[in-house]
Amino acid sequence: MSSETQTPRRGAVAFIFVTVLLDMLAFGIIIPVLPKLVEQFQHGDTAAAARSYGLFGMAWAAMQFIFSPLLGAMSDRYGRRPVILLSCFGLGLDYLFMTIAPSLGWLFVGRVISGITSASFSMANAYIADVTPPDQRAGYYGMLGAAFGIGFVAGPALGGLLGHYDPRWPFALAGVLALANACYGLFVLPESLPRERRTPRFSWARANPVGALHLLRRSPQLQALAGVYFLFQFAHYVLPSTAILYASYRYGWNARELGLMMAATGVCSIIVQALLVKPVVARVGERATLLIGLLFASCGFAGYGLAGSGAQFMMMVPVFALAGFVGPGLQALMTRTVSGQEQGLLQGANASMMGIAGLMAPGFFTQLFAYAIADGWQAPGAPLLAAAGFTALAALIAWRAARPNAALLQPAA
Repeated sequence: MSSETQTPRRGAVAFIFVTVLLDMLAFGIIIPVLPKLVEQFQHGDTAAAARSYGLFGMAWAAMQFIFSPLLGAMSDRYGRRPVILLSCFGLGLDYLFMTIAPSLGWLFVGRVISGITSASFSMANAYIADVTPPDQRAGYYGMLGAAFGIGFVAGPALGGLLGHYDPRWPFALAGVLALANACYGLFVLPESLPRERRTPRFSWARANPVGALHLLRRSPQLQALAGVYFLFQFAHYVLPSTAILYASYRYGWNARELGLMMAATGVCSIIVQALLVKPVVARVGERATLLIGLLFASCGFAGYGLAGSGAQFMMMVPVFALAGFVGPGLQALMTRTVSGQEQGLLQGANASMMGIAGLMAPGFFTQLFAYAIADGWQAPGAPLLAAAGFTALAALIAWRAARPNAALLQPAA
């Protein structure tokens, strides 16, 4: 292992933390206003807006599926820095483009571009793998998760405040933040992948979803861990897909109560990622951390689905927050199974799997919710219980895949 990965470069890691924070802040800012802007273009027709917004989400996930492996392969060949900066500049310009989009069609184009250029989070994971030794990665991935959570909590609050005056203002602020971060990165972000550790040539055979996903079949261990990643991501989509509808239907919550629930979820997630991941990994290891996270995820989903009152639902928020152990533990284990020349491709493949989950899971969970509240079968918690089942299956797979004697779970060169 090169000396570059022995001691994390604090300035570079700090920039990556800020990049994820600002990108998630920018992403979160538009969450409360994008549906309203779509509704404006549909002349107040909420049903038509809902159909259009669903297509927006599918298009974004499809672009992630197609282009994430390309950007990952580019980062393995040309370095992480240009891809991260390209993503930041691309997102910034795209948000400004959506600020002035004159029609629904142009707004859709902007969302497609956003899906293409949204590589900063996956490239941040590859960057951390480059500059940290394997036994410290889970802790740093936890810090990235905390940045993700901070942005996701603060962004919607800020977006809702600005969107009260004009639904386009949050897009403008998101664009300014992304561009400012990109300009800052031009001066302070060093390259993490030295030339001698890059792939010798760019290969289109690897830089596509099929080629990237083929990487995940390299060994039984990596294939199984990829299955865990997909199942967890698929299950997690139950929350953005149905949580608001579920809480409104079952508990009669209004916008204020829903906002408080989202804020509490974000705060608990930040606490877990920022304060608990690193010491827990140091004490019990990456495998146990992953299994603990999946156990609490399954219990949390089940608790949400069975909660008979809003108070019981809120009691499960800190329980589910411990699912924050999953990402850092799983990412650390997966990065051990590939070489330093393939970290970008690995993250691109993971992003592609997230894109597949994003295409499939929302439709599955929303249709299950609709069926579960139909006449004759009042079981609104069914989607959340299904998610609990998916994460329990993931835990069983992880228990076998991440066994301590698994030969490939060793630091990659």
